[in-house]
Amino acid sequence: MGNALRFLYGQCCSEPPTTTTTYGGAGDQQLGHHGVSSTSVGVSALAQHLYHFEITSQVPEGLSKHVSSSKKAQSNWYKKLSKAWRESKPPPKTPEEASRLVIRTLQRHQKPDIEGILSFYGLPLPHSLVELTAGDAPPLADGLKFELHTLPVDARAVADGDTVTVYVSTSDARESSRVPQEVHMAAVERNEARAHKNYTKADALQKQIKDAGYGVLHINNEEILARKYRIRLRGIDAPESAMPCGKEAKDELVKIIDGKCLKILIFDEDQYGRFVGDIYCNGIFVQELMLKKGLAWHYTAYDKRPELEKWEKSARAKRIGLWASSNPEMPWEWRKNRREHR
Repeated sequence: MGNALRFLYGQCCSEPPTTTTTYGGAGDQQLGHHGVSSTSVGVSALAQHLYHFEITSQVPEGLSKHVSSSKKAQSNWYKKLSKAWRESKPPPKTPEEASRLVIRTLQRHQKPDIEGILSFYGLPLPHSLVELTAGDAPPLADGLKFELHTLPVDARAVADGDTVTVYVSTSDARESSRVPQEVHMAAVERNEARAHKNYTKADALQKQIKDAGYGVLHINNEEILARKYRIRLRGIDAPESAMPCGKEAKDELVKIIDGKCLKILIFDEDQYGRFVGDIYCNGIFVQELMLKKGLAWHYTAYDKRPELEKWEKSARAKRIGLWASSNPEMPWEWRKNRREHR
């Protein structure tokens, strides 16, 4: 399919991450053709079908089993969807983004047909989507320290529903002047060692780079020296991994940011050396989504923004996520109890 399909896949970076991404020597993650992961297979299928429709004017076989309208009506849908997808900037990448585009584009058509298309591709149905605030997050409080623009995030770098490790290229304007000389030299020597197939020396230099808080990432067939940042999502507290909904919270955060470049506004640094910040992904305020899906608490001890309180209350009222339980244990209480019983 080649370059003709590139417009169909939503990417946040200048080059699509058709990559094997290595973080600090921890291993490789193959994202697959045009960055498609297991969570976005339905998005990939829809993209390919729209591309096929543009060439052949044929809708996919099997769709008629999910909808009641005629083939002529189906062709009309795909014509509209193809145009809408092509005009999207960036085009959808996640199942939720694709689902929203289908619903928005076909909003005047019959609801069962829309739900049939979504079911055909395994995309989220309308009732499962949360409404997001247009524009930016709540007004920024005083204390913004700096802004990060990350490289694509590796799913394995998500520790839980409110903590993620990211990397920022040292070619970034803020980072370029901050790279220690020994790290820069180690990166150069590592490349030379690999070129001479001296992998023992290369691995030792890789460890030196990692110990200094940096990593060498392999992205788009290019090795990039990058600084490592551990990020704590500002204003929310998600269930710990061992708590009820802990896995669901982590999985949701992975689904939102996996393979994406993020904008992170840093406000503070916590006692564990993590930077505390607001995270944006393709214009979405990540904390808003986690709260509205009922997969995090508003962390009122550290953040008083009323919008976050409102989003938590909305999820509580709908009894979704952790609020399906009548009295979910708060993660800060859970951590306190664990400390006291050690």
